[in-house]
Amino acid sequence: GVMGADNRWWMDALENGPASACADYFDIDWAPLDPDLAGRLVVPVLGDPYGVVLERGELKVVFEPDGGAFAVRYHEHRFPLDPREYPALLDPALARCRGGLAPEDADAVARCIAALRALPPLTAADADALARRRRDSATLKVELAQLHARVQPFAGAVARILAEVNGAPGQPASFDALHALLEAQAFRLVYWRVASDEINYRRFFDINDLAAVRMENEAAFDATHAFVLQLAAEGAIHGLRIDHPDGLYDPACYLALLQSRYRQYATAARPQEASTLSPLYVVLEKIAASHERLPEDWPVSGTTGYRFANVVNGLFVAGAAKTRLDRAWRAFVGTDALDFETTALQSKLAIMRGPLAAELTLLAHRALRIARADRNTRDFTFNALRGAIEEVVARFPVYRTYVAQDGASAQDRRYIDWALARARRESRNADPGIFEFMHALMTGSPAAPAPQARCAYYRAFAMRFQQFTAPVTAKGVEDTAFYRFNRLVSLNDVGSDPEQFGITVRAFHGASLDRAAVWPATMLATSTHDNKRSGDVRARIDVISERPAAWRLMVRRWNRMNRSRKRQVDGREAPSRNDEYLLYQTLVGTLPAEEMDGPALDRYCARIEAYMIKAAREAKLRTSWLSVDADYEDALTGFVREVLAAGPRNRFVDDLRQQVAAFAWFGRLNSLSMALIKFASPGVPDIYQGTELLELRLVDPDNRAVVDYAQRRALLAEQDALADASADTLAAAFPAWFATPGDGRAKMWITHRLLRFRSRTNAILAQGDYAPVNVTGARADHVVAFARRHGRQGAIAVAGRLFASLGQEPGVLPLGEGVWGDTELDLGFLPAGATLENVLTGERLGAATGRLPLARALRHFPAALLHYALPE
Repeated sequence: GVMGADNRWWMDALENGPASACADYFDIDWAPLDPDLAGRLVVPVLGDPYGVVLERGELKVVFEPDGGAFAVRYHEHRFPLDPREYPALLDPALARCRGGLAPEDADAVARCIAALRALPPLTAADADALARRRRDSATLKVELAQLHARVQPFAGAVARILAEVNGAPGQPASFDALHALLEAQAFRLVYWRVASDEINYRRFFDINDLAAVRMENEAAFDATHAFVLQLAAEGAIHGLRIDHPDGLYDPACYLALLQSRYRQYATAARPQEASTLSPLYVVLEKIAASHERLPEDWPVSGTTGYRFANVVNGLFVAGAAKTRLDRAWRAFVGTDALDFETTALQSKLAIMRGPLAAELTLLAHRALRIARADRNTRDFTFNALRGAIEEVVARFPVYRTYVAQDGASAQDRRYIDWALARARRESRNADPGIFEFMHALMTGSPAAPAPQARCAYYRAFAMRFQQFTAPVTAKGVEDTAFYRFNRLVSLNDVGSDPEQFGITVRAFHGASLDRAAVWPATMLATSTHDNKRSGDVRARIDVISERPAAWRLMVRRWNRMNRSRKRQVDGREAPSRNDEYLLYQTLVGTLPAEEMDGPALDRYCARIEAYMIKAAREAKLRTSWLSVDADYEDALTGFVREVLAAGPRNRFVDDLRQQVAAFAWFGRLNSLSMALIKFASPGVPDIYQGTELLELRLVDPDNRAVVDYAQRRALLAEQDALADASADTLAAAFPAWFATPGDGRAKMWITHRLLRFRSRTNAILAQGDYAPVNVTGARADHVVAFARRHGRQGAIAVAGRLFASLGQEPGVLPLGEGVWGDTELDLGFLPAGATLENVLTGERLGAATGRLPLARALRHFPAALLHYALPE
């Protein structure tokens, strides 16, 4: 966080520019294309254009007596001045008061001013000169603070000079001196809207307040990691989650350094364990495509679970409905309903031409410098290179590659070749040879043998290029395309591909087998802080895929009911049909199952209003964060308020409640199966705050709501009391958990029982192998079953799926023979006479014939974990 006044590194970079000891901590381009910005840090902080802000008198130079420093203040922001420029303020101050000073005081002030003027400049390249500048600056500030405190006439003169320099609103010429002073600094204050064009420091995506720190700089790494690694070494924390590793210059190098430093700290803290230390548990918030593999040589235990969340969610999407739902969406939305590939391409281009345009320009500038150094590429122009980079990045099939000092892997080359082939085929670039140059740049390898120095430039470009593709994909796909392509929004989440419309049970088993073999300690998630929708909301919306015909009729009916609530904004319907379609899915996914009184409905409405505004701004079609269309947003929020208004004349609310009841019921069953699968699958289950119960939350800030832990403690106490209850007692308790809409006790029960089971028999789920369990019978497609086996013990997870297609009425549990009929689990891998205990119900079951009817496994509860322990 850099835009306040408390980041010492950033303050030092502002004050000293390239001469700062921290200049290399941040990812700042001190030599940008614009020669006026050479050696200067562009700070996009002003609320209006610079001249307007300056002449309103909002920029104030102040003297800070405690530190002996001059700084410019703008609201809560602080910008320290270059000490070498202090004489511009101190010379006239001394001239004003010199006659009233004792000779020794006047001489002391003059000596201090002369020493400040003699400081090496910001652009000094000599290391000794830079060291002297830092040392002398600190000393002279102390001296200046003492003079200011001791020589009162001088302090008064400084105050008067500052009052004059700070100017008077309405008198433009009075700000000339302040402008000249600012122009001499290592920073340039600019209007925040120019950030996308001129910014020269790398940010967290497009957030100006968050500046990237260069982890490839070991001094910066050590300074930022010392505290947390000390905690890990002392055992106060047991692992690290690394968010956004795709923003790193060299992730593999970073992770190796992380483990190396941890070993150093842990060896010092626990020398007696030095020879037996295990690597630190580390997981990455890495978003991988379904066809992408995390490098297996990285010293990590896996990822934070986005891929699992999308795999498990896919089990509850009816793949056969893709065409019908596609037609329903297109019929409702009209010409705005583009295919996802086109939507993603357009969205990524919009990001590169908007919020990340400055980053694209910096990358093109690097490419131009490399091209000019070779006679075979010197004719490539800046515009041609910028266009080629834009076209390739827009078609990149993954977040990034991992080209490093040792070159590009086979997987990296495959993705690079794919993107270049698409760009070359679809490009209007006059010189196709530019893509050959791009291939060399992206792989970090010149096309022909080249000197080592030139090879280093190519590798450096490739590694910078990789830091660009990731934020473009994140902002273009996750934060733009996912809000435009609204066919079935439960598939629009972090790391997902909306074109992968559900997965088969066989594909699920394949993913689980691979995870068990390669990343057995990876994290498993169903809801996260970054979700567009919680797992429980997605579980509800998934049900739409099982009822495509009913859904199409429903949204058409709702559209007719709400037509009069729309407005015209700029000659177009507001809200748009696409936003309306998103709203209806959002209501299906989030409407509380229980009845709401007036205040509760108002609170719910406020949540949906806020969400829809965020969604519309993220889509960037009718409004956006950078260019808010207040009229459109008023129409959108007004529409939400009217469709959710309580009252007898609002037929929509009554119809919505009636229709959502079915989605809520079947979605609730989906949530139970998701929970069971998560806790029983290979990996480490992760529980996002509050999701022990049903949690119908949307993207942040909605999913940052305060969690009612008192309620959860009370429910947990109830379930603790049932922990050792008989099977009959549990069977009698279950119906009440399903009698009330929105009751989350069944989900908590799965969480509670499986965590207790893990703590009791950890080896089975933490170290056991994975084996698909074959299911036969008429309802086999509605079941996913697998075994986790370790030695002579094991556990068999049994979860239903696609519940709405079973033919049961909402409110009727899918239990017993009437639902499951001849469907059976093939347990032939167990010896005859093996006994299984259902961890969720306490029942003891036998599989004498090697087959277990599903009606017996799911007799009292709609999911099962069957534990067995074979005799020695």
